[in-house]
Amino acid sequence: MIRYLLQRLLQMIPVLLGISFITFALMHLTPGDPAEIMLRVDGIKPTREAIEATRHILGLDGPIHMQYFHWLYRVLHLDLGISYSSSRPVFTELMDRFPATMLLSACSLLAAILIALPLGVGSALYPGRLPDRLGRVVALLSVSMPGYWLSLLLIYYGAVKLKLFPVTGMEGAASVILPAFTLGFGMAGVYIRLIRSSLLNVLGKPYITAARAKGLQEWRIITGHALRNALLPSLTLLGVNIAGLLGGSVIVETIFSWPGIGKYAIEAIFGKDYIVIQGYVLLMAVVVVLINLAVDLLHLLLDPRIRLR
Repeated sequence: MIRYLLQRLLQMIPVLLGISFITFALMHLTPGDPAEIMLRVDGIKPTREAIEATRHILGLDGPIHMQYFHWLYRVLHLDLGISYSSSRPVFTELMDRFPATMLLSACSLLAAILIALPLGVGSALYPGRLPDRLGRVVALLSVSMPGYWLSLLLIYYGAVKLKLFPVTGMEGAASVILPAFTLGFGMAGVYIRLIRSSLLNVLGKPYITAARAKGLQEWRIITGHALRNALLPSLTLLGVNIAGLLGGSVIVETIFSWPGIGKYAIEAIFGKDYIVIQGYVLLMAVVVVLINLAVDLLHLLLDPRIRLR
């Protein structure tokens, strides 16, 4: 396990270097001069002398390869640059908003699991009957209902009409319920169908028949043998969803004014704050790579049939 982990960590180095190079290149392909944009945001008249002085301060007047190495050196020291709009370090801005996104992501995953797991298992255990039909209806609504529309419905009925939850913002524990349910319900449909199909496949395996022949209780067979193996495909999909949630669910965070990094990235895009966009993309790339590694390790722990080579 340790050897495999070290090999995967070494494999991550060229991947992250490639991502950093692409991120740096995209920064230089964007329209406009970063030095001029920074001066305009600060309210300074962008004269040629001021632009040249700012480019020198930012290190933009050297060869492109030297700019990349200087930028990469700063990134390795957690220096993602200074935001044009707030004049604060980008890394600090992202870390200030990351806990809010993590809270929303965790609550969204919990909502998705609470919806999908019982419906998926019930659909597999009672195919063609009421639990299966209910699971199909919920899955259909989940995959066909746009997130922004569900968000507006929840705000209208849950916040405006019934006044049970805050309308927007992060104001106590109740404020996370509506955006978390919006994201969780949007993910639940795929998990319902995936759990159903995987569990039906596992229940037909010989070792399940052998367990029943030994006289084991049905609930022990389901929870201890069938469900553990049936959840492996869902675990892979869960890793993708976690990466997307931590990347910031832009639409939901914007509608609910949730102070996460998704809303922060949207504000940076509209404000042409390229330094923030660059730092956001790089941070999310690292998060995705680390989550994929964690999912692979969980597969090894849950399925002893997987062998390391």
